Amino acid sequence: MSRIQQTFQTLNGAKALIPYITVGDPDTQTTLALMHSLVENGADILELGVPFSDPMADGPTIQRAAERALANGVSLADVLEVVRQFRQSNDTTPVVLMGYLNPVHKMGYARFAQAAAEAGVDGVLTVDSPVETIAPLQSELQANGLDCIFLIAPTTTEERIRTIAEMAGGFVYYVSLRGVTGAASLDTEEVSRKIELLRKYISIPIGVGFGIHDAQSARKIGAVADAVIVGSRIVKTIEDNAGNEAGAVGALVGELKAAIR
Repeated sequence: MSRIQQTFQTLNGAKALIPYITVGDPDTQTTLALMHSLVENGADILELGVPFSDPMADGPTIQRAAERALANGVSLADVLEVVRQFRQSNDTTPVVLMGYLNPVHKMGYARFAQAAAEAGVDGVLTVDSPVETIAPLQSELQANGLDCIFLIAPTTTEERIRTIAEMAGGFVYYVSLRGVTGAASLDTEEVSRKIELLRKYISIPIGVGFGIHDAQSARKIGAVADAVIVGSRIVKTIEDNAGNEAGAVGALVGELKAAIR
């Protein structure tokens, strides 16, 4: 059983909290400290952003984080090294990489999948890989025991949902808003209706992200989803608390976790 499956089984119906941070923002050692702080304060699964120069699905907050990380020279290899260091003291919390296809393609699918598995990664989500063309990467991930995680948007058709359901592992990530990360307007009733549709086809857990920025919005999404995914608010907290990133983010995650219990 994978770490992701084990986590949801252990939660036994309780909702998972999945915070997102960008690796290398503000530096890799702070990222490592943040990972441990997130877990200590209630994170169930960690989502690590791989810095990329053209993060088209991300809003200004996460774009700035990627720019800071790239300015530090952080690469995909550095991301895997951070995971490897994290695994020296934490062998239970699932780690998912979220990013874009270009760095993975450049490394090579087979090499990347093997290196990610050896580092202790559990799942991979490539934002710009449509289900129609992801099979070569998905097969390498699967061969190395890694879950291929998919995004589903409000506009995703039922036909495509069925296809994703056949290929997805770990959990699926439902994007609650039309737009980029960090958008503000969140319609919980619309999310609830969409999740009801998704459950007709998808048997693995459903996480919801985009637009969740405080305890109230986390609580509302937690009422209808299996997992609550929070990114931009956490990344902004890191940006605003230089020198106390782990403490500030830990406090925020503690509030979010309490809201979805």
